[in-house]
Amino acid sequence: MKERLPTPDKDTIAQMPPFARLGPDRITLVTDAAQAHQALAALRQVPAWGFDTESKPTFRVGDVSDGPHVLQLATPEHAWVFQLHDAGCRAVAAELMALPGVVKAGFGLGDDKKRIVAKLGVQPQGILELNTVFRERGYRKDMGVKGAVAVLFGQCFVKSKKAATSNWAQPRLSESQLVYAANDAYAAVRVYHALGLQPT
Repeated sequence: MKERLPTPDKDTIAQMPPFARLGPDRITLVTDAAQAHQALAALRQVPAWGFDTESKPTFRVGDVSDGPHVLQLATPEHAWVFQLHDAGCRAVAAELMALPGVVKAGFGLGDDKKRIVAKLGVQPQGILELNTVFRERGYRKDMGVKGAVAVLFGQCFVKSKKAATSNWAQPRLSESQLVYAANDAYAAVRVYHALGLQPT
């Protein structure tokens, strides 16, 4: 049986220097069709994006989420956070997710893909599950963004539990929500490039 490569434990990761996150000046909130088309024009210039979604959490048994409520896409320089309550914004988001020839890289994307299909009515193209890449290279089954950032950069990727479980369906997102969402996608695209992956 092939030996698995070691990954740092939580305590070790916590002692690492923090991962340099994108600040608000490098994050664009997208809420309508006009802003979405501007994002589309910028993103089309780049062959690979970090990708993730956020949905309003459900706390009761039987509750079904109508998420995702937020779609985030990032390049190594910038991130766009799409709020999906506007029909025009959703249409452009669907176009982006169905765009062929562009890698959309992230972690734990199985649920995200299903929700994109249900919410936007498109089959996402070019999805790359980074956990699979790490598994193929001899790491444990699910590396996750924290483990990946620790292994590749020797840094701690800090995630806010408060932001993670916040209401992503609300009309106005807070700055902490924007930073949280954007950096999930940003970290993914940084990991993608650090792994030496190139679009085929």
